[in-house]
Amino acid sequence: METDFELTQDGEEFVARLTRSQALAMHEALIFLRHRDISANILALQLGADPKAVDSIVERLRVGDAESVEVRFQWGELHVVHSALTSVATMFMSRGRVLQEPFHIRLGFFRENLDALALSLVNAASEVTA
Repeated sequence: METDFELTQDGEEFVARLTRSQALAMHEALIFLRHRDISANILALQLGADPKAVDSIVERLRVGDAESVEVRFQWGELHVVHSALTSVATMFMSRGRVLQEPFHIRLGFFRENLDALALSLVNAASEVTA
């Protein structure tokens, strides 16, 4: 999966130009964390957002059959996506290790893909705000 993507600023919003696989990876991480049997407070602790805000981001990341998508984010929503990408692996921990096979089966991506995508998000945000 190509993990680098372009992020531009349009007023107060940030526009991410994502490939299908990038958007799907973000979408799956958010969906998995959103639909765990946890309280809104725990979701806010993990992602920094309430369920309604997470649902809004999830909707914008739906790609259907498109090969690419432009998604608009507020600054805080970029944090939510980054948090999802970096924390979803912790839900697959056993004895101090990430269970790679269940992670891949459930999310459809390797952990390394999500880690690299999280780093690309930080790099893209750094470039656009420099």
